[in-house]
Amino acid sequence: MTLIRTEPLTQAAFAPFGDVLEASGPADKIINRGLCGRWHDRARLDFGPEGRAGISIFKAEPRELPYVLDLVERHPEGSQAFLPMSETEWLVIVAPDAGGTPGRPRAFLAAPGQGINFHRGTWHGVLTPLHAPGLFAVVDRIGSTANLEEFPLDPPYRIERA
Repeated sequence: MTLIRTEPLTQAAFAPFGDVLEASGPADKIINRGLCGRWHDRARLDFGPEGRAGISIFKAEPRELPYVLDLVERHPEGSQAFLPMSETEWLVIVAPDAGGTPGRPRAFLAAPGQGINFHRGTWHGVLTPLHAPGLFAVVDRIGSTANLEEFPLDPPYRIERA
C-alpha cells in the first residue's frame, strides 16, 4: 500500500483541483454598518448547460487517520462545494486526471472553518470528516443527466498525518 502524507489546505496547493473557501486575509467588503466582513465570490461554480445549483445537507460518519483510500469519484457535469457546518478539521483528497483515470492522490488537512469547491471533473475522495457530527452543506449540480463516475483504487493508498 502506498503511503500519502497529509499537507495543509492552501489555495496555492489546491488550485489545480478547485477553490479553498475561507475568511482569510482582509475582507473584500465591509458591510452591515461595519459589523460584517464579506469575502466575495470565492468559488468558480459550474453546473453545465443542463443543470442548476442546489444546496443539500450531507452527514458523514467520522473517519480516523491513518485512513485507507480505496475509492475516488468525479462529477463530469458540474462543480461541488463542501461547507462544513462545524468548526473541526477534515480530510480533503484529490487526484489529477491521468488520461481519464485518477493519478497519484494528494491529501489535504482542512483547518476548522475551511470549505472547498471541487472544479468540474476533479477526481476526489469521498466526504471524510475526522470528527462528529460530520455535517456539511453541499452546493452542487442538480440535473437529469448522470453526474457521478467512481473509480476503485487497487491497490489502495494509506493516508497518514504529516
